[in-house]
Amino acid sequence: MDAPDDFDPKPGQAEPVAPGIRRVLCNNPSAFTYRGTNTYLLGAGGGVAVIDPGPEDRAHLEAILAALGPGEHVSHILVTHAHRDHSPLAGPLAAETGAKVWAYGDATAGQSEVMRRLAASGAMGGGEGADQGFVPDEIVPDGGTISGDGWSVTGLWTPGHFGNHMAFDAQGEVFSGDLVMGWSTSIVSPPDGDLTDFMASCERLAARAPARLWPGHGAAIEAPADRITWLLGHRRTREAAILEALSEGPADAATLADRIYTDIPRALLPAATRNVLAHLVDLMGKSRVAPQTELSAETVFAITG
Repeated sequence: MDAPDDFDPKPGQAEPVAPGIRRVLCNNPSAFTYRGTNTYLLGAGGGVAVIDPGPEDRAHLEAILAALGPGEHVSHILVTHAHRDHSPLAGPLAAETGAKVWAYGDATAGQSEVMRRLAASGAMGGGEGADQGFVPDEIVPDGGTISGDGWSVTGLWTPGHFGNHMAFDAQGEVFSGDLVMGWSTSIVSPPDGDLTDFMASCERLAARAPARLWPGHGAAIEAPADRITWLLGHRRTREAAILEALSEGPADAATLADRIYTDIPRALLPAATRNVLAHLVDLMGKSRVAPQTELSAETVFAITG
């Protein structure tokens, strides 16, 4: 889906986007972060929660602190997941404010068994940028509640994009991290990402019928049900394309990506290859395809049966 051209907030400037919610855009634009990482401030007039402080960037830390109004302080720091564009500033912000960092777990928490094995083997490379040193002060269990001055969120473990990914539901206003975004489909890149988990997490989020989603990158999603339905359909269409390509004969993820992703810049093909690999691992779990050698990023797959 094309990015909406009208989403272009000024980095470092706090913007009220809904009652009790402010957004501060980090100045870290890229092909994977769009305009940059969205940091959200939840609450007003007292202890404020900072959601996804972002990469280690002193200017962004100062912008977060400058967004605080009279009588406000940072009481909680919530992290959706341990990718380097979301979590590294949590430590410096905690040191500056005295607030504790809350998340589902460290950078390895929630990783699926197959991805844990692949990561341990070193066969898959480094994924897309995990903050390996991330360790929260407080663990948020799936379904756990965190409350502050006039605000409350429920943590939803939503792995798929990353094993420790957690969305935060503030009475229907859901901070969805990188699970669901409007400007792009989420990257699912082994060993960080697991497509089987991703599909289940999207379905779980849809079942909650959120009023609105506040993603880690890009504009708010005003019609969550429609967007999630589209994302799930897109993934199923991609799966069908992979199976069709494999019907011509066994192939590895890079070969399949080159055949299927004909409408993206060549520089994005490595990320597309990771997405294809995620689909292949998912299909392997469904016994639809089989690896012809020990599982790795270069493994050739064939259709079973």
